[in-house]
Amino acid sequence: MPQIEAGNDAAQPLRLDHPAARLYRHLTPSESLTIMDMSTKSPARRIDSLGDVTGGYDAIFCDVWGVVHDGLTKKRPAEAALAAARQAGLKVVLLTNAPRPAAAVAAQLDTLDFSRDAYDAIVTSGDATVALLDELGGPIFHVGPARDFDLFEGTGLEKVDEADAHAVVTTGLFDDDTETPADYADMLARLAARSLPMVCANPDIVVNRGDRLVFCAGALGRDYAALGGTVRLAGKPHQPIYDLAARVIGGIDRSRILAIGDGLMTDIAGANRFGIDVLLITEGIHGAELGGPDAASHTIAAMLAEKGLAANYLMADLQ
Repeated sequence: MPQIEAGNDAAQPLRLDHPAARLYRHLTPSESLTIMDMSTKSPARRIDSLGDVTGGYDAIFCDVWGVVHDGLTKKRPAEAALAAARQAGLKVVLLTNAPRPAAAVAAQLDTLDFSRDAYDAIVTSGDATVALLDELGGPIFHVGPARDFDLFEGTGLEKVDEADAHAVVTTGLFDDDTETPADYADMLARLAARSLPMVCANPDIVVNRGDRLVFCAGALGRDYAALGGTVRLAGKPHQPIYDLAARVIGGIDRSRILAIGDGLMTDIAGANRFGIDVLLITEGIHGAELGGPDAASHTIAAMLAEKGLAANYLMADLQ
């Protein structure tokens, strides 16, 4: 029986036959995920700019990949919108499922010339995952690229070969330009046969890099769980990353926080569960499934409701 644990998140399992599974681009149908009754929620409304609604909020939790950049190029209107929100007095936290510490994500944004005036802080899945790493204790086998080594700095964890490991930490594929999860089937089977626990530092299954999709650590976590392995996560949509972001902004009431994101089962589900309003970016990872830029608001709202999700606002791209 697959087991996926969300840090300290106490959620009920999502059934394989639940409608949400049909749009499960980021998480696995076996993962703990609370499905809520959104039938009483007001329909989402389209807005022309972020400035149309910022007057009702004191803080923003904004997704990164797919909202402020596409992996190759920054999105200038998003940068300008977030900078304007800060100028209006809101605190802006970039909330990302990147498996690396915040400083590494800031450095990546710098290479894209994304202005630091557009955000106050960055909170990553890597940051939220550190507590899970502390619980592992024994030597770990790291599955992921060398660029993610900074996740382990200060943890005291010993990285060893597969045969000597007591646990597994995945931050992604070794080479996401050329590999797919199928390349890891034999290795995951060996690890599962030894009942090694896995910490997945990035719940995303795929992200857009330019005009193509690349696989993330969540794809390996999904496959490991399907083999009966235990997988632990702390990134979106789970509580630990939101608790960390809430501490960063210093006690702002949840009714005054707006989440922005394009991932249904990460950004939107996480915001719904945390009890904060949400702006869905419809031309992100789910653009085609949501009906494209001309899809009616009530159609998208109905699709979300079928999946136990809701959004307060809709916008094709953040601006």
